[in-house]
Amino acid sequence: MLLLKNGYMIDPASDTAGYRDILIDKKSGRIVGIVPQGETMESLPCGDGEMGKKDSLEEIDLNGQIVAPGLVDVHVHFRDPGFTYKEDIYTGAAAAARGGFTSVVLMANTKPAVDNPETLDYVLQKGKETGIHVYTCANVTRGLQGRELTDMERLSELGAVGFTDDGIPLTDEELLREALRRAAKCGKPVSLHEENPALITNNGVNAGKAAAHYGIGGSPREAEISMVERDLRIALEEEADLSIQHISTREAVELVRQAKKKSGHIYAEATPHHFTLTEDAVIKYGTLAKMNPPLREEADRLAIIEGLRDGTIDMIATDHAPHSAEEKARPISEAPSGIIGLETALSLGIRELVDKGYLSMMELIGKMSLAPAKLYRLDAGYLKEGGPADLTVFDLRKEWTVGGFASKAANSPFVGERLPGVVSYTICGGEVVYRRAE
Repeated sequence: MLLLKNGYMIDPASDTAGYRDILIDKKSGRIVGIVPQGETMESLPCGDGEMGKKDSLEEIDLNGQIVAPGLVDVHVHFRDPGFTYKEDIYTGAAAAARGGFTSVVLMANTKPAVDNPETLDYVLQKGKETGIHVYTCANVTRGLQGRELTDMERLSELGAVGFTDDGIPLTDEELLREALRRAAKCGKPVSLHEENPALITNNGVNAGKAAAHYGIGGSPREAEISMVERDLRIALEEEADLSIQHISTREAVELVRQAKKKSGHIYAEATPHHFTLTEDAVIKYGTLAKMNPPLREEADRLAIIEGLRDGTIDMIATDHAPHSAEEKARPISEAPSGIIGLETALSLGIRELVDKGYLSMMELIGKMSLAPAKLYRLDAGYLKEGGPADLTVFDLRKEWTVGGFASKAANSPFVGERLPGVVSYTICGGEVVYRRAE
């Protein structure tokens, strides 16, 4: 048994905030008791009859730190199989645990792609060895080619929690329509990367001040807007669960806002880098701030924050995208897009959204745990007796310096910054999978 004492519990599912002691049964991996601070240990329920035996009970005094549901990231790249020099499932999971995440959903643009039962099984089985919950999407189309749908029904039966060709937009309208229909029958969402390649000269850099700085064409906002507009229309017609990934433009935020008024099947995610940075960061940090879709203007950043505030954007997802130092050292037009984000996401949310008054801590935790878990039908994102013992513990009174990553990669523009909110413990299935060294 594990007893967490003197923690300040925040649970978005029950809207509970207050000091609680939490008793965990390690054998079952479930929470067996939550009581107000100060109640005696003997009053806590216990499933195996071992309460009162001091030698069977591990106690951790949290001294007022925040206890929240384990964070859930439904958009990560662990590069496994095929690109494990960047990251693998083990190191990606370690980075997730260090950032307070107990559940992650992997994207399927690996090599081979997750378009077949064998690769799906490889990912899921390797994920079971990590200590956290590793889920994965399967591809919408075979080989990410955008021409032929995968056996979505079979892949769903075998454990895929959703479908995406993330990294490559679906340009065939009728193919997307059929994919949405089939995914809906499986009860799974489709998540879309919204950039029309026909409009992009150089991806990863906004076609504005940043592109002009480097003397390249860049990626215009219309590339995202046109795809979002089309895909929302199709999703509304098909009444299928659609998630707009890593939204970057104010126009796309408004399109989602209007679509959500018509249907409960529309969702959107925002990354910490898109609500924190603008294209100025690309001028300052170069390839370390190059990403798809690109960082845009201050008005776009503020629109994303407003979308998070008013519920237009349901969830925060990192789009954790590891790359090697050698790859990021290439010229701006040749280096791959993306940054790592699992280890900085919570702190950036605290600094940019909570500390600046846009969201409450309850709302931030909800967008980083309960909301993504609901979309992907995961048993996660809440704290209650009988519920999963997946928790993150973090200290708002402390700061940390970004660096020394658990990830294989270090491609982040935030390296060296001081950020608030130090993750002290990550507990998954009742086991401590990350403990910060003093």
